[in-house]
Amino acid sequence: MDDADLHTAIESERLRLADVLDELAPEEWAYATLCTGWNVKTLVAHLTLTSRLSRPAALRGVVAARFDINAFIDRAARARAAQYSVPELIAQFRQSAGWTRRPMGAKPMDPFVDIQVHGQDLTRPLRRPLPMAPDHAVPALEFVLSTSFYGAPKRVAGLRLVATDTEWSHGTGGREVRGPAGDLLLVATGRPAGLAALDGDGVADLAARL
Repeated sequence: MDDADLHTAIESERLRLADVLDELAPEEWAYATLCTGWNVKTLVAHLTLTSRLSRPAALRGVVAARFDINAFIDRAARARAAQYSVPELIAQFRQSAGWTRRPMGAKPMDPFVDIQVHGQDLTRPLRRPLPMAPDHAVPALEFVLSTSFYGAPKRVAGLRLVATDTEWSHGTGGREVRGPAGDLLLVATGRPAGLAALDGDGVADLAARL
């Protein structure tokens, strides 16, 4: 993907999720997501911060969290969820769908990974289908496997990943993990929810690592 294609893809994924948010019942906003400790409202609040958090504000937040990045992210999401109503958060998320600002330290592909994975974090517990297109999932998956940030290289070491919905594979290990590219992306980023769609003699090893 070039930059223009990437930005278009990110915007389209955000708008797809925004359409789902429009349909949620009030009680669904309190449902737990795949992000431990976050309900739907907190996760959406986090997503609205992706394009809004300035570098100075991020630095202040990290310092206040004693340089614990995860603690900072959690505090920021919870504070924003408390500050804004559900309609306000939906409007903010939709408004910023095409924005290109990234969180401090994030690479261009990170928001693409973020929206696809968090989209599943949100919709799967609600049993609201949000299909993952292979032509979006594969570039995100290749990026995740190329960096240590998500823990994917260690997680899939010695395994051969094979997508069953497109022509794609990764790794030369003797044990295979086969399944849709989107579910491979989920397990690569540490989500056990993707395991149900996978098969192969490497699935047990991958499950143990998750």
